Amino acid sequence: MLALARKVNESIIINDDIEVTVLEVKGDQIKLGIEAPRSVPVYRKEIYKQIQEANTEAANVADPEALAKFMSK
Repeated sequence: MLALARKVNESIIINDDIEVTVLEVKGDQIKLGIEAPRSVPVYRKEIYKQIQEANTEAANVADPEALAKFMSK
C-alpha cells in the first residue's frame, strides 16, 4: 500500500484519468472528492463487498441442469 500525506484541496492522480482530492478534514473524518470517467465505477468498500457477495450468491443459485439446457439451445 502506498501512503501519501495530503492537505485540504490537494490531490493525487491515478492512471492519468482519476483525481482524488481532499475536500475537508473534521476530527477523524476526511471528505474526498473523486473525479473519474463515467465508465469507472466508484464504491465505498463496504458497498463493494455487498455487491460482490450478492453476485457470488446469485451465481451459486443457478441450477446446473437448467444452465446446461440453456447453453445447448
